[in-house]
Amino acid sequence: MTTVPRPASNVLERIRVVLSHPSHPGNIGAAARAMKTMGLSRLVLVNPREFPHVQADAMAAGATDLLVGAEVVGSMSAALQGTLLAVALTARRRELATPALWARDAAAEAVRAAADGEVALVFGNETSGLSNEELGLCRRWATIPVAPEFSSLNLAAAVQVVCYELRLAAIDQGPPPQISGAGQVASHEEVEGLVAHIERAAIGSGFLDPASPKRLIPRMRRLLARAVPEKEEINILRGMLAALEHPLPGAPVRRAEYESGQAGQKDGE
Repeated sequence: MTTVPRPASNVLERIRVVLSHPSHPGNIGAAARAMKTMGLSRLVLVNPREFPHVQADAMAAGATDLLVGAEVVGSMSAALQGTLLAVALTARRRELATPALWARDAAAEAVRAAADGEVALVFGNETSGLSNEELGLCRRWATIPVAPEFSSLNLAAAVQVVCYELRLAAIDQGPPPQISGAGQVASHEEVEGLVAHIERAAIGSGFLDPASPKRLIPRMRRLLARAVPEKEEINILRGMLAALEHPLPGAPVRRAEYESGQAGQKDGE
């Protein structure tokens, strides 16, 4: 027997489910059905092998509206456009990853973040999962506590579990008190702009050899993922980098100019 609890808050409308390179159209449809039963409606597909497809429609079983409205993109960066938080779901340990979360804790964090902006829950391909590069674009990663003796979980089933946790978090848990003086969390594009600026400045200064970059940029992404920087902080850091790249003899850098976000605009980004 199922019950229908009170409606979840509109934070679920700001949470997108991203499926990276799904190979089976039936799993896309089943994932859409799993989402709709829990009140989620935004589906993003990164380079699906076959879509649209009749099998996806059949497995959606009443959730074909999510398939019609699904966004198909060519890269993970495109799928994460505009997000403040992206959580990757993976069962494998990775090098240089941020600290892991259980799915329930990740859902609670996603709901809290969705009170302020866009959030993505990212699932990998049925066979190979998420690549290290895709995982590196996500600020958090989470895993489902399955039985260790049989840990294989179908893609649509994993989506169902996480969407269930999201709904529980949205219904039962209110947002925490706001931090006094806190600014707006930087978007995915703003963080990636800072990463690119760091790389450019490091190469220009001779600190980084582009022929042998080693792990500098992945470590910078890891640092920023842990820090969860705000927009103003990103602008300050980019302003400092710009001043170091182009020092003006005898003239101080106009800090306010960079805090207002003009640094990235002047750099053409």
